[in-house]
Amino acid sequence: MHCFRLTFLLSAIIMIGLAGCVKDHTPIDVELDAELTTLLSRAAPSGNANYYILPHEDHLNQIPQDPMNPLTAEKVELGKFLFFDTALAQDAKFESGKGTYSCATCHIPEAGFRPGNYQGIADGGVGFGSNGEDRRMNYDDYQASDLDVQSARPLNLINVAYVHNTFWNGQFGATHANADTEHLWDLNHATEGNHTGHMGLEVQNVEGLTAHRIRIDKPTLQEYGYIDLFNDAFPDVADQDTLYTKYYASLAISAYLRTVLGNQAPFQHWLKGNSQAMSTSEKEGAILFFSKANCSRCHYEPNLGSLEFHALGVKDMYQLDYYDAHADDFRNKGRASFTMRDEDLYKFKVPSIYNMSDTEFYFHGASKFSLKELLDYKNLAVSENPNVPNSLLSEKFEPLHLNDTEIQQLEDFLAISIRDPNLTRYKPTSVPSGQCFPNADQASLRDLGCE
Repeated sequence: MHCFRLTFLLSAIIMIGLAGCVKDHTPIDVELDAELTTLLSRAAPSGNANYYILPHEDHLNQIPQDPMNPLTAEKVELGKFLFFDTALAQDAKFESGKGTYSCATCHIPEAGFRPGNYQGIADGGVGFGSNGEDRRMNYDDYQASDLDVQSARPLNLINVAYVHNTFWNGQFGATHANADTEHLWDLNHATEGNHTGHMGLEVQNVEGLTAHRIRIDKPTLQEYGYIDLFNDAFPDVADQDTLYTKYYASLAISAYLRTVLGNQAPFQHWLKGNSQAMSTSEKEGAILFFSKANCSRCHYEPNLGSLEFHALGVKDMYQLDYYDAHADDFRNKGRASFTMRDEDLYKFKVPSIYNMSDTEFYFHGASKFSLKELLDYKNLAVSENPNVPNSLLSEKFEPLHLNDTEIQQLEDFLAISIRDPNLTRYKPTSVPSGQCFPNADQASLRDLGCE
């Protein structure tokens, strides 16, 4: 019996040693877990680290939503199809562009629901590559001025359910930051939709369907198999002239996008109790995020974004010679392009940062080409845009005084811990039209294996 106990004790010691090899410095990790939990609880408005846990995409009643657009499974399904289906791209500038792009052309799941290249090109673009990185202008038929291209980088759509006012200047949506801006809504045709009382996502998507040359009408929907899907998604709408329109298409797309949540990221698993979901370096980076680096001063909501607007002095797209980007583009003025107030000049919305490592372009002007470049810029906190003197920079934008090791740890947290590795679950396996998606031009057909 004595020998048995000795053997058992030795075996236990060996097992403990082996377990320590799985993740080094286990005692340190325990300390880091406790420190991070304390920091999260302090940062959370609820006083509990669970504030940062994102709901499951199928738990519709737990997902933030527009009260005027309650989520249903049928609405989400319809919205997913509308978002990816290239057949609806019937209002292209030229014949060669028809039926070749979709909303997902510029919001690719594998690229963190952003373009795989520095700019998103819908109509007038060709090619895909493996992740959207080879998207380029169709030089045969289009000039740069013909493109459906934005001179500000499309924002992340992951966790957009937590975003009340959309667009870099926050112009869309009747609530929250825009609650007292009614006098501005008629000054820009795009923001007239705020009068509906909807939140930003629903308002922006109505305008977006027109701006991005997507056709939504009964004949088109009938041709491509959408009538029953609309009927199922909106059973209480009896007027067909009203139902088969961009308004209801927007409600469906918005419903779908609200379910796109980064809830499988390692940080989410850690929050739910798996202490080994993040490495020691990632935990150190998370602690920096919520303490010394003070990233949570702006990125404090569950999606690690916020409704705040800040001037960081980064370059605009026209300063980098991107497609059809101009110095006089209203987007360059940031929040002031909507509010018309000088004090809002060059202030841009704080974005959600989940899956930010899926592409290599950052800020509204796609002016940084790696997370390391982004962190180095924020560490120094000096304007690089000659139009934005340091005197106009946000009071929250100040040197971080991080050393190289700390920058690497923070990068690990941003690149790995808050990256959901399974965003393809939000893609349909096919779309009602049967077409290739997210693109269907000849170059993309080859790249996507749809030929």
